[in-house]
Amino acid sequence: MMKQVFRVATSAIAICAAMPVLAQDNGDAAEPIGNEIVVTAQKRDERVQDVPISISVVSGERMQQSGGSQLTDYAAYVPGLQVDNAGSPGRSTLSLRGVAPIGPGATVGIYLDDAPIGSSGIYNRSQTFTLDLLPYDIERLEVLRGPQGTLYGASSIGGLLKYVTVEPDLQELQVHATGEAFTIAHGDDIGWGASARVSVPLIADELAISGSYSRRDTPGYVDNILTGEEDVNDAVQQGGRAALLWEPASPLSVRLSGVWQSVDSDNISLIYEGMGGTSLVPAADFLSTNAQLDEPFTSDFQYYSGSIAYDFGFAELSSTTSYSKLDILEVTDATRIFGVAFGGFAPYPATLVQKKWTEEVRLTSESSDRFEWMVGFFYTEEDNTQSQIVRALDASGEPLAGIDPFATVGLPNTYKEHAVFGNATWKLSDMFHLTGGLRWARNDQTFSQSTEIPLAGLEISGDGTSSEEVVTYSISPQVNLDRDTMVYARVATGYRPGGPNVALPGFPTTVGSERVTSYEAGIKLGLFDRSVTFDAAAFLLDWTDLQTSAPFAGGINGLVNAGTAQSKGIEAALTIQPTAGMNVGWNFAYTDAQCTETTDACTDGDQLPNVPKISTAMTADYSFNLGGSAEARVGGAIRLVGDRISDVESSALAVPVEGYATADLNASITFDRNWTLRAYIRNLTDSQGRITTNVATTNPGFLSTAPLQPRTLGVAVDLSF
Repeated sequence: MMKQVFRVATSAIAICAAMPVLAQDNGDAAEPIGNEIVVTAQKRDERVQDVPISISVVSGERMQQSGGSQLTDYAAYVPGLQVDNAGSPGRSTLSLRGVAPIGPGATVGIYLDDAPIGSSGIYNRSQTFTLDLLPYDIERLEVLRGPQGTLYGASSIGGLLKYVTVEPDLQELQVHATGEAFTIAHGDDIGWGASARVSVPLIADELAISGSYSRRDTPGYVDNILTGEEDVNDAVQQGGRAALLWEPASPLSVRLSGVWQSVDSDNISLIYEGMGGTSLVPAADFLSTNAQLDEPFTSDFQYYSGSIAYDFGFAELSSTTSYSKLDILEVTDATRIFGVAFGGFAPYPATLVQKKWTEEVRLTSESSDRFEWMVGFFYTEEDNTQSQIVRALDASGEPLAGIDPFATVGLPNTYKEHAVFGNATWKLSDMFHLTGGLRWARNDQTFSQSTEIPLAGLEISGDGTSSEEVVTYSISPQVNLDRDTMVYARVATGYRPGGPNVALPGFPTTVGSERVTSYEAGIKLGLFDRSVTFDAAAFLLDWTDLQTSAPFAGGINGLVNAGTAQSKGIEAALTIQPTAGMNVGWNFAYTDAQCTETTDACTDGDQLPNVPKISTAMTADYSFNLGGSAEARVGGAIRLVGDRISDVESSALAVPVEGYATADLNASITFDRNWTLRAYIRNLTDSQGRITTNVATTNPGFLSTAPLQPRTLGVAVDLSF
């Protein structure tokens, strides 16, 4: 299996060798190596080299150069990050360091600037609906590995992904615009994208506003061999952002921001395969489906935030308030499961609405060569609803009287949390630093349940509440051998909240939180004036009180805390600047994630789902002068993702998922620093990679696969002044 992966990789290397170099981001190499990379991982501006945490940074510029539009396009360039996809932007599941979401909640926290987004409750499928922002107004992605429970709280037991947006410019008018066209192999139509961003200083050095809009129309490439329809999976992503920055006096700053993002997919980009990975029917193309009904997906995300900060000299007091709302509609074809009961079609629409308020107040000391500290308070309040209906339609699509709806489920719930936290770094000397943090949090939840299947005589309802207090901590000693060389160790804890359980006989009324304790040792090394950098970390994560699903009857499940697991591995990233304008990089991750206790859901030694043991990427980038005012850049990357399984190894739903390799190329020419012509190829060899494969619960006897997007060729024109 891996022979096929390395055969594809070898052919890609041969093709790329004919070019001057390869290129993309490689972990921390988000900017030219000679520049300092500043991150906000510890909620203050710091060089990435000085933070005793394993961090990767991917710049928005590099994301755009690659032609990517969602997290699956960038994941392989971040060691240890796995992004599984359910067939559309906005339907992604993240895992870091092997901590995959076995239960219903997310294990990787998502931040947009200074505020968390996504639900912390366990009945809102937050592990599935991860925000896929278009990269146009993104400054960078910061990916923090390991539990981040001290500074970032709930649902960050695997780590954190943080979108950092572009700030308005207080000094200069800036205008950026992009037009793009692209084709996807196996599809007939041409895709296009357009983006624009403007930043206007209203009062020089004091007040500025910015606004942006971006749209991307992706043509379909999946054919339905049952209905005869071709290219059924068209999708449209669009979004906008408005921001204001006001600094009326040097101690005071105010930031306001609003973000809107929508996804509209005619059909999700899932294909079906035979249980052995075979074609649906003889001679059918790999990119085929046999759904009897359309399976559209729409997502609408809104986000509003306001931050105010005042610098007292000895410390800065800051407050950030945010409100976000997520509206989801997904329709699944459940005809082959429920339709057999009444001899018709069974569309299965599910709607989800998440509303989330957050408030965080922090007092952060000024930077010091002796002692730095931070104290803070955090509050969040969520109001969530989830509704599911199984329709009963006849052959002409009309409701069947007395049967429609066949089943209904309602799961309204609320989540409230307040927390206090602190973090401090004691610099015993220039060489020895000690960083520690502590967080106390309490969450209170309510939950209502309503399930009805009239034909089966099933009616279940009930209410539940829960309250839980959690303490997390972190401690990180570090040794600074020089300005660019640091070794560190870190012990940290995190949690994923529990909550009220479904009302089922024999099940506990509440489910407790999951806990992770991480042990990590790493090195960050810069040599030859940072023309060579090397970061590496070894880790061991102990995971307890796993939230697992346990069967009740009739396909209904409840939750229990059962079992322990462990993930261990190494991650490394190397960048080299052999000459001016050239950057070469490599990153690598080995992750071994297993159950360490036998339960009904997992056997001791079972591999955990959706975690490749091996993933790696090789990248390079070369910029050079063409003469006069013209600058050129060429590059590319090779990505390899290893084998994994779809579910816990002993589960009846576990199937092997083959690894894949793919190559990407990109190039650009810039004239007078204002006009840029770009070209890119993603998946150069048209690899039939499988991002995610699962046993198809609504299509018995088949596998449901989210395929790697086929070879994509694109050209774009950028205007900037």
